[in-house]
Amino acid sequence: MTSTAVESGADVSSETSAPAVPLAARTRGLRKVYRGTVAVDHVDLDIPEGAVVGMLGPNGSGKTTTIRMLLGLVRPTEGEVELLGRPMPEAAAHALPDVGALVEGPGFHPFLSGRDNLLRFAAAEPRLTSAGIPRAVDTALERVGLTGAARRRYRGYSLGMKQRLGLASALLVPRKMVVLDEPTNGLDPAGTREIRRIVAELHAEGVTVLVSSHLLAEVEATCTHVAVLQAGNVVAQGELAELLESGNAALLVRTPDAERAVEALREHRIGARLTPDGVRADLTATPAPRVLEVLVGAGVAVHEATRARTGLEDLFARLTEGAE
Repeated sequence: MTSTAVESGADVSSETSAPAVPLAARTRGLRKVYRGTVAVDHVDLDIPEGAVVGMLGPNGSGKTTTIRMLLGLVRPTEGEVELLGRPMPEAAAHALPDVGALVEGPGFHPFLSGRDNLLRFAAAEPRLTSAGIPRAVDTALERVGLTGAARRRYRGYSLGMKQRLGLASALLVPRKMVVLDEPTNGLDPAGTREIRRIVAELHAEGVTVLVSSHLLAEVEATCTHVAVLQAGNVVAQGELAELLESGNAALLVRTPDAERAVEALREHRIGARLTPDGVRADLTATPAPRVLEVLVGAGVAVHEATRARTGLEDLFARLTEGAE
């Protein structure tokens, strides 16, 4: 994932003028086949250091399988994986202590309390001393808002509370990278806002965050980069703002002469239609300066002209439907 938005078919390596971006993780030619079924097909993924990357895709697009290969939980059929500069899964013992992960839902002992479950997780952390474990557990519980429920049995937790406890297990020690697979699953709006706050804190601390989610509004609100998967392939990846900009093929013109503006543009074979805010001019085959030239030449008063901003939902639908 480079600083330049990349859609399917683009050659990232050809961008020689762009400076190299330090990567927290990368894959090349990543492929996974299960009993003849291709789950992931030659995925090239770049995750910049310090970015919040949203991994998007319909069910069955290969998101979770890609994450599992990235973490060394599944061995690729083909391809290469690097995590924090180390090859995976060979160097998992060296890379994973710096990575916190919540993948496919947390797994805890149902008859232990939330705190006791975390104590067991903390005991396996190579960078925690025995004396430091209780404080690390209490800090993690407080960070995810579970201090009040710490002594309740896990089996009595709601789905959202289980998700929070899983997130706490990923944040027991400072991490260079945090990987979250559907972290807001089962959370109410307040819980979702808490996850958003935690992700923002991690980003401010310079931690790289990879979030797999189907909630496009949350990704748009929290992520700096996105990677869109469809049928096991990456169909687009890059900075979120640039990808949204790349989907803009229209100019929004605010004018008191909206009907005259539409007429003038259509006379010059430029697609245009009225909107509640003015006129939307199609830029598929016409540059924006030409639109303004036509309007000014026709005596239309132009108060404001801005590129139409595509929402992530529209962009996602265009990319995944096009891939199908």
